Amino acid sequence: MTLGGDVSPDETAWEHVGPIWLWRGKGKDGQPSSMSWHFLTIDGEVAEAIRVASSGQSAAWGSVYVEAGIGKTYWRTSVFPSKAIQGYMLPIKASVRKAEKLADGDVITVRITLSKGPSR
Repeated sequence: MTLGGDVSPDETAWEHVGPIWLWRGKGKDGQPSSMSWHFLTIDGEVAEAIRVASSGQSAAWGSVYVEAGIGKTYWRTSVFPSKAIQGYMLPIKASVRKAEKLADGDVITVRITLSKGPSR
C-alpha cells in the first residue's frame, strides 16, 4: 500500500491514505494533559490541491471546510494548516473512529471534498 493521495479530475475531491496519529495536549506544568485528538496528516499533492482549490475561501486560522468520508462514515469538518508538515491536519472524531473501528496507528483511506460552510 502506498501512502499519499490522488487528485480527482473535478479538482475539488481527493483521496488520501495515511496513518491516524494521536496528539496530546500539555498542562501548564508541561506534563501531558488528558486532552487528546486523533488526526490524519494530509500532505503532498493532495495538500497542494486543497490549497489551490480553496484559495480565498479559508476560514479561521487558515482552516478549510471539507466533507470527509472513511468507509461508510461521512461528516463535515475542517482541515487545519500545518507549516511543520507543509499540509493539513484532518481531525478524526471519536464517533467516526468508533463507527469504523479505528485506532491510533491504523492506516486509512479518506475521501475529502470541499464544503461551502462549517460543520453542523
